[in-house]
Amino acid sequence: MSAHVLALVLGTVLDRLIGDPDWLWRRVPHPVVWMGKVIDALDRRLNRPAWSARRRRLLGIVALGVLLVGAIAVGLLLQGLCERLARTGTVLEALVVAIFLAQKSLADHVGRVALALEAGGLPAGRRAVALIVGRDPEQLDEAGVSRAAIESLAENASDGVVAPWLWFLAAGLPGLLAYKTVNTADSMIGHLSDRHRDFGWASARFDDLLNWPAARLTVLLFAFAALTLKGRGVARRAITVAVQDGPRHRSPNAGWPEAAVAAVLGLALGGPRRYGALVVDAPLINPAGRREASPADIHAALGLLSRLGTVLIVLAALALALSLR
Repeated sequence: MSAHVLALVLGTVLDRLIGDPDWLWRRVPHPVVWMGKVIDALDRRLNRPAWSARRRRLLGIVALGVLLVGAIAVGLLLQGLCERLARTGTVLEALVVAIFLAQKSLADHVGRVALALEAGGLPAGRRAVALIVGRDPEQLDEAGVSRAAIESLAENASDGVVAPWLWFLAAGLPGLLAYKTVNTADSMIGHLSDRHRDFGWASARFDDLLNWPAARLTVLLFAFAALTLKGRGVARRAITVAVQDGPRHRSPNAGWPEAAVAAVLGLALGGPRRYGALVVDAPLINPAGRREASPADIHAALGLLSRLGTVLIVLAALALALSLR
């Protein structure tokens, strides 16, 4: 148990310092790329437009089962290998954890939006934010670009950082790989297009289930980060707004960390947005906040993310200390 938690401490620190080095993943495919290839193959073989909606939904459940069995099996093999290799295995396990966490990668991508706005103005900001959100950036002004970047940071802090951290802590490498596989499937097939509305239904619902505890934990982590930065009142407001406005989001999970960040920064996030020809009439999160976000607000959100990462390291270190008693 202590070696498992030590790997979590080391992996969280490695991700914080190194992240996803481009020089490595240009030469070697990232494991998520391989997950995507398997998901794409199942989509092509089991999801035929000519089949009935019921049949495609059932086959989507089968596909999810195949993905979960495969991810857990690979995770068990890796876990067994790490346990046999003793100290070397702990290092290997930490490397796997670091690969599947995304704090530095998230901070880098969101930070580039702020830097682009500051250095190149609105056109550069739109190009940078288009890399991390699905909405149409050409419809966004500077405040809209800034809000989109902050919303992406809040949501991905949960499903890209806290959720994989939590599932590794709870279930080791099998839990981590299972979570990342389901999360990747949700991003690829778990949306409401005509092709994937039925086939991706199971993946989307299971991803919601796996992200449920992490989204609420992320609220507490952002609140604690706010406590260290802005005091007890702001931390309390982060939790209050998350409980009030989080359920108003179209996602059962994304609205919770988004509402917490909105409350800490004093912003109103969410609201209507355009995805190509589709306009989504989403409600405002923390509507009492201001809509005029700026690059300075992006930097403030990045500061919250950094504090959240520090808290995760401290929590993992405390778990390690308890496991050694």
